[in-house]
Amino acid sequence: MKTIHELRNRIPGAGRIEWIGIRPGHREPMMAFEEATLLEGAGVEGDHAGTRVRPDATRQVTLFQWEHLAVIGSILGDKTISPDSLRRNIAVKGINLLALKNRRFQVGDALLEYTGLCHPCSRMEETFGPGGYQAVRGHGGINARVVRGGKITLGSLLAAVEAE
Repeated sequence: MKTIHELRNRIPGAGRIEWIGIRPGHREPMMAFEEATLLEGAGVEGDHAGTRVRPDATRQVTLFQWEHLAVIGSILGDKTISPDSLRRNIAVKGINLLALKNRRFQVGDALLEYTGLCHPCSRMEETFGPGGYQAVRGHGGINARVVRGGKITLGSLLAAVEAE
């Protein structure tokens, strides 16, 4: 029988990028892309928050689980939720992003590092109406730092990197 520590450190399989979004300016609508470049120490090229090098910043890239769109929609009364409405950069399907806590992970050609949870903001009330903030709570995804930049595309794999 495996210990909890062993189970936490074993992340089988990989996820896949389903959606890539960039915010060209503060409070501007998200734009969907088939590919993007992640810049080391900065974030997503073209994103209003991602072009300035900030090596210590913990929110260079935001990711969420594609599967959580249905959960949020269910909480909001069976609404269909589009990925751009969460205002995150990358939607991933097929891997539990919380399993990446305190780890580095490869996504496309880039190497990212988990830095914490990506909590919802008050904008979720504007987007979804009353209860929007609470519906996204616990489903907002994660923040990451770009350790090594590179290209990502729709369909790129996301996999944990073994601890060194």
